[in-house]
Amino acid sequence: MVFYSKKYDIIVVGAGHAGCEAALAAARMGCCVLLMAIDLDKVAAMPCSPSIGGMAKGQLVKEIDALGGEMGKITDKTAIQYRTLNTKKGPAVHSSRTQNDKMRYHMAMKTVIEKEANIDLKQALVERLVLEGGKVVGIEDQTGFGYQADAVVLATGTFLSGLIHIGFNSIKAGRAGEFAAYGLAVQLKALGFKLGRMKTGTPPRLKKSSIDFTQFTRHGGDETPIPFSFFTERISMPQIPSFIGYTNEKSQDIVQKNLKRSALYGGMIKGISARYCPSFEDKIVRFPHKDRHQIILEPEGIDTDEIYASGLGNSLPMEIQIQFVRSVKGLEESEIMRPAYAIEYDYVNPVQLKPNLETKMISCLFMAGQINGTSGYEEAAAQGLWAGINAACKIQRRRPFILDRSQAYTAVMIDDLVTRGTTEPYRMFTSRAEYRLMLREDNADLRLMETGHEYDLIDSDTINDVIARKKQIAQEIDRIKKTVIKPMKEVNDYLIHQNTKALNSGIYLDQLLKRAELDYRAVENLSKSPDDISKNVARQVEIEIKYEGYIKRQLREIEKFRNLEKVKIPEDFDFTKVHGLSNELKEKLSAVLPHSLGQASRIDGITPAALSVLMIAIKASEKQVSDP
Repeated sequence: MVFYSKKYDIIVVGAGHAGCEAALAAARMGCCVLLMAIDLDKVAAMPCSPSIGGMAKGQLVKEIDALGGEMGKITDKTAIQYRTLNTKKGPAVHSSRTQNDKMRYHMAMKTVIEKEANIDLKQALVERLVLEGGKVVGIEDQTGFGYQADAVVLATGTFLSGLIHIGFNSIKAGRAGEFAAYGLAVQLKALGFKLGRMKTGTPPRLKKSSIDFTQFTRHGGDETPIPFSFFTERISMPQIPSFIGYTNEKSQDIVQKNLKRSALYGGMIKGISARYCPSFEDKIVRFPHKDRHQIILEPEGIDTDEIYASGLGNSLPMEIQIQFVRSVKGLEESEIMRPAYAIEYDYVNPVQLKPNLETKMISCLFMAGQINGTSGYEEAAAQGLWAGINAACKIQRRRPFILDRSQAYTAVMIDDLVTRGTTEPYRMFTSRAEYRLMLREDNADLRLMETGHEYDLIDSDTINDVIARKKQIAQEIDRIKKTVIKPMKEVNDYLIHQNTKALNSGIYLDQLLKRAELDYRAVENLSKSPDDISKNVARQVEIEIKYEGYIKRQLREIEKFRNLEKVKIPEDFDFTKVHGLSNELKEKLSAVLPHSLGQASRIDGITPAALSVLMIAIKASEKQVSDP
């Protein structure tokens, strides 16, 4: 094989959301990076919904941003609608979501990558990994040409053995119109990796001018959009509404009568579908009592006529898709510009990865995104950032970048994947995060930017600002807790006007602020700070005081969690020799190879009794090592 004359530190295979973040993180840490894309016109493509964020996904994007990633910044450059979800609930579950101009998103990210001095962006289909002595040393493309590197990140998305289904017509493709990667999948299997099969899909795109929008309800964004990135000063893109409508009994009848002609129910698809994002065929089978289902017509951009018909995803033949779509009120004359389809692809069971996303089997080989069994741009991007940082750490001989479940949603996801694996497309939910009150969108910068700075991804000026804000938050909370408000007439008049009880005696200001009817504006009216308090600082102060009891309880839970995490398990620890564990648990522990007692406790089937046995065995092992 002929190799390219230039040797790279890291090669990233795949330029989707995972690959872009991996390449940028490694490059910004000083590594020379080669980013390989099958099609340079699809860098950071949005093949499914042209949106970023959503419940729990918004938290991931904020964390990517706080650690020095790019997704939040590109989102703000291209967002045409902003919405904050769950605003009627507590701040722990507030999540941001945007609708984006998909072509502008692709071009904005491609521009950032092309301008990064440490990244070479090339178009090629990677067919094979080049290995030496259990270590990856490069890749070979479809022409037989090779590229050398000290580490490789696989971010292959849905391209591993990708197969698109429209009815009984199947096409080998990673996405519509793009080649699939079959050679690489064959090699991974031959190397001993355990691969599974997953299925996802995308709804039809409709021609805007063929839709009667008067039959739909306008669905606008927030009046005052809040940027995704902590670095965005203003939003310049025009804001465009979406439209909500519903299917009907006729729609269901058409799909029901043709169910066996769909790829999903006609026996064509073997991959596992996501339960939380069902196709329309799934909906009518799983929810037969419902006579209608919501659809949302979302613009794909400012300069295109394509409309993303969310809720109409299916794998039916084209002639049935036309009937089905036109059964919806307002879509009677609609034209399908791109048909809906289902896609199957291979993934690698993520229990075969270490917490830094390096494979246990092949040294210096990292994996990120849908290859690890996840679903969603945000989950992919967060893994890409994590893998990119760790690939750089590996070759720079720095300590790995690993956060724990109490520090970030991203860490919750990684821990879930490498500890439990997944047999269905993994999606992030707020319910997966035990400490979600501490892992809010609004404090991601305060939680993670200093860590980003440690890995050269956040600049010193930004960190100085973060440190100053933390200090101001603490000082303002302390001031409020020491301030007594007396029952004067003007005070009680204000409280009554805010629909809360008047005072009969003096009360500390923090106790007043805990009242549901009051927010930080009460502090400004009753005892204004001598310092200039920004909106961001005020928001943190209000949350810290209002939820003080819950926060203290969660901090106690985190302390217990960290005590288990502190008990480290040696890399060469032999679980098969631990007396008192069942053979099933020995097999699970040997497969996962947990790095701490805390991680071991999260493996399915591990009981408190098994954990006690394991702790005794670990301590006995440590004693044997320390004894002369």
